[in-house]
Amino acid sequence: MQLEEYIPFRLEELCQKYHYTRYRLSQLTGISQTALGNILSKSSVPNIFTLDKLCEAFGISLAQFFSSENTYPDLTNLQKEMLILFDGLEIEKRQMLVSFMKSLCN
Repeated sequence: MQLEEYIPFRLEELCQKYHYTRYRLSQLTGISQTALGNILSKSSVPNIFTLDKLCEAFGISLAQFFSSENTYPDLTNLQKEMLILFDGLEIEKRQMLVSFMKSLCN
């Protein structure tokens, strides 16, 4: 799949996963709905800064954006399971879980 096709496909996939509308994604990133529409309709390809803003809205890295779902090399099965469950959480719930885990470590 070409980059021009992959980026809109992956954005649609992430929007569905996190239940984001284009409007919500626009709010979270500061990217106009028109610009998002152009990216999703394959009229334009985002630059690295725009892509980084989009990834930040989903709580993922650029590497995760371009990697297959649920691929975690060199981890135990328990670690993989935890990351898969973590990835399925909304950003607010992720933050709550991290706070809880930090409190366990203290």
